[in-house]
Amino acid sequence: MANLDEPLRKVLGDKTANVLKKGLDLHTVGDLLHHYPRRYAHRGELTPLSGLEDGEHVTVMAEVVKVQGRTLSRSPGYVLEITVTDGTGSLKLSFFGRKGSYKPEKDLSPGTRGLFAGKISTYVPRSGQVQRQLTHPQYKVVAEKTAEQAAQEWADEIIPIYPSTKGLDIEAISTSVGMVLTGLELPEDPMPAALLRRRKLIGLGDAYEGIHRPKSWDELGRAKARLKWDEAFVVQVALAQRRRAAGALPAKPRPAAPSGLLADFDARLPFELTDGQRAVGAEIAADLAREHPMHRLLQGDVGAGKTIVALRGMLQVVDGGGQAALLAPTEVLAQQHHRSITGMLGELARAGQLDGADNATRVALLTGSLGAKARKEAMLDAASGAAGIVVGTHALLQESVQFADLGLVVVDEQHRFGVEQRDALREKTAGGRPHVLVMTATPIPRTVAMTVFGDLETSVLGQLPAGRSQIQTVVVPPEKPAFLARTWERIKEEARQGRQIYIVCPRIGEQEGDEGDSYDQEEGRRSPLGIMELLPKLAELLDGLRIGVLHGKLPPDEKDAVMRRFTDRELDVLLATTVIEVGVDVPNATVMVIMDADRFGVSQLHQLRGRVGRGSLHGLCLLVTDAEPASKARERLDAVASTTDGFELSRLDLEQRREGDVLGAAQAGRTSSLRLLTLQRDEDVIRDAREEATALVDTDPDLAAHPGLAAELAALLDEERADFLEKG
Repeated sequence: MANLDEPLRKVLGDKTANVLKKGLDLHTVGDLLHHYPRRYAHRGELTPLSGLEDGEHVTVMAEVVKVQGRTLSRSPGYVLEITVTDGTGSLKLSFFGRKGSYKPEKDLSPGTRGLFAGKISTYVPRSGQVQRQLTHPQYKVVAEKTAEQAAQEWADEIIPIYPSTKGLDIEAISTSVGMVLTGLELPEDPMPAALLRRRKLIGLGDAYEGIHRPKSWDELGRAKARLKWDEAFVVQVALAQRRRAAGALPAKPRPAAPSGLLADFDARLPFELTDGQRAVGAEIAADLAREHPMHRLLQGDVGAGKTIVALRGMLQVVDGGGQAALLAPTEVLAQQHHRSITGMLGELARAGQLDGADNATRVALLTGSLGAKARKEAMLDAASGAAGIVVGTHALLQESVQFADLGLVVVDEQHRFGVEQRDALREKTAGGRPHVLVMTATPIPRTVAMTVFGDLETSVLGQLPAGRSQIQTVVVPPEKPAFLARTWERIKEEARQGRQIYIVCPRIGEQEGDEGDSYDQEEGRRSPLGIMELLPKLAELLDGLRIGVLHGKLPPDEKDAVMRRFTDRELDVLLATTVIEVGVDVPNATVMVIMDADRFGVSQLHQLRGRVGRGSLHGLCLLVTDAEPASKARERLDAVASTTDGFELSRLDLEQRREGDVLGAAQAGRTSSLRLLTLQRDEDVIRDAREEATALVDTDPDLAAHPGLAAELAALLDEERADFLEKG
């Protein structure tokens, strides 16, 4: 008999255990049982072959239609070619060796049905038609029905197909799982019995059996429901404990003052706040007045007015005698925030100056490129409390930067910072913790995950302020070259009307020491276009227009000068990398051209698009690509072109990238601790699990009455993940 912590070598032997360890990082019985099938087939089903992509690792079920051997002039001298089909597409299996030496010749005769596993590659035969193939694939013949089996039973038998690796036969994992299940000895179910009854969930042993050896689709469904619940519930218990602990942490309350900077600022606003801005502002104001730290996510689409909402919260803290720090991911954005905030505050930001208001504060800027004198002055303003608001980049995180009374940390585009970096600012508060507000326009997958899981209180700005214009988005594809020619004409037309244009490339180019339009061997296609490669071509394409260049390797003062020239309309076109992705606000800019748009992520495309249409003029975003029509890259671009809703796009991003490890520092889904649970489809499970977990932790905070659940939690929350949750 084996328990979940039993090493696999004791159950399966050293040879198999070593292969599972090296290939799939599986060490114990529990590891293997949680290596779930990635899909299920049945004998009556053939896998669609038409959608297979080059380089994809696949396991397909198909039928042999042709077997042919031919002699080669080179060693090994003979190739056995077997064609399989699903009725709509075909796939060639190639086995190289000596004639007559192949087991596949005996096993795979026409009419045989089987599972075939390997890596898809493509080649072009003399016929000129692209052919997909598997070279030396693993295979398993699916036996024909016997006289004793009914045809329907045979056709419907469920075959688990596991994620595999090189060196593992198709049957090896199934056989190993079967051996483990046969001798499995489980402890008492960690889920409370009353909860299982209430939620109509099966026992853990039945769930393992049903997920790995289902006798029916209903049994498989019940097994998945139980195991999804376990994933959601254990995480929710961890988060409920953290919320309870955070609720006990002290923070200095900063209630709204009837008069002061905030009241004066509101009185001077030249426009009306939207209903959404007022409502979210009230939520933040209430949080800041409490004796426990705020931990709120402010989600607002590009241009929804998040910055002014955050600024009002900062002013409330300054009115309460504290300071606020605004952390931005780039110097360009930090400088933009500094200019924007000082501009909006006017005389309220000029403390100590002749034209400053009586109750004014200072707004300091602290970035890594500041000169020694400016840096010393900014650090002194922060440490003395003279600067009520400090705007900066990663430079704010350095140990030498101190605050007099840091009451609020605002993190802009929070996905651009690691958890440890955000936590470094929190540690600069003496006694208690600061309130924290994180902002984003298109939440990355982990942010969406944590939001759904309820670790953050969430405020949403779904209403764009009056005056924001519509943005039309068009894909400029390779099969329509006239579209690209029209792009350059449209740019010149806009410039003749006094409007401005952004052109963005994925990289700098020649400045990085690469070779222009070189071929990327690893990607198997042309290297991304660089701005320094495009610049000389633009001199011809856009003859007569004033073109500026902006990228991250320019000296800070040069970057600032280029942005000022563009803002002051001294440039028609700004050719840039993604340094303009966030925060850049030039209402006169109407066109955004993104070259090699398929090389950017969904969030980046949406953020870049948000740089136009920021005033009364309508915006146009052109996504230039050489991606083929049926590719996943084109699907992504078409989706971005179909909507300007940042939250809908964040869902698309989540579907494509998964949610990352919700209990670890990873930001994308490759290391997800969720194996079955997906945030797109299982929000109801997560919501119900949060409700049950919160109730359980309220009555038994330390899980003293639930030792099995406590053990599960301890196994999930190793020291690193527990520390991550504490910081997150």
